[in-house]
Amino acid sequence: MEPDELLERLREAPERAALVLDVDGVLAPIVDRPEDARVPEATRDELRRLNGRYALVACVSGRAGDDARRVVGLDELVYVGEHGLELDPEAPAWSSRLREFAESVAWPVEDKGLTLSFHYRTAEDPDAAETYLLDVATRARDTGLVPRFGRMVLEVRPPLETNKGTAVRHLLRARGIERALYAGDDSTDLDAFRALDEIEWGVRVGVVSDEGPRGIAEGADVVVGSPDELVELLRTL
Repeated sequence: MEPDELLERLREAPERAALVLDVDGVLAPIVDRPEDARVPEATRDELRRLNGRYALVACVSGRAGDDARRVVGLDELVYVGEHGLELDPEAPAWSSRLREFAESVAWPVEDKGLTLSFHYRTAEDPDAAETYLLDVATRARDTGLVPRFGRMVLEVRPPLETNKGTAVRHLLRARGIERALYAGDDSTDLDAFRALDEIEWGVRVGVVSDEGPRGIAEGADVVVGSPDELVELLRTL
């Protein structure tokens, strides 16, 4: 089915549909330093328009929810952070254990409270950095935590059955929404793609890159090559 045909089921009844979007690499271009990421003003303008038209416009991010809100710059959207862990009442109990693990690793860490991120995009030798972080991932697994590599980052999280897919299910079920689009660019977004199998009409948009996993293109209904191309798609909704 052509992309326009897939999107038509959303356009025809926006009051019954949701748009759920990852932030980094999807709405905000990837940058060397995560704290420098920003959603472009033209993208914000489009999100404002869509928020007035659709039943839900939400961001589900690996960042903390408040940080995702800062990067996007729109208070009116719905934000779920830390891959959905912010919705899990069991997650805060793991914070001290995560912090202890971070202190045992000789690598700069982004401590988000419920997850840890070890970035290596700016490493002088990315291959050596990845080799070191593979060992960190093994150590995390041995201590009962769950490591997962993304785009030039190792993420470590609690061993809970919570992910971007469970976050998408929660957002849609709470509002009785059966039609939705999800856009993502990394391995953690595949869980959200799968969550759309459970509703009446789901459109999976993959934002592909040389760094991203092959599964994003393989699991997507529509593929775009950059955040700029995603904005062009959103303008058709």
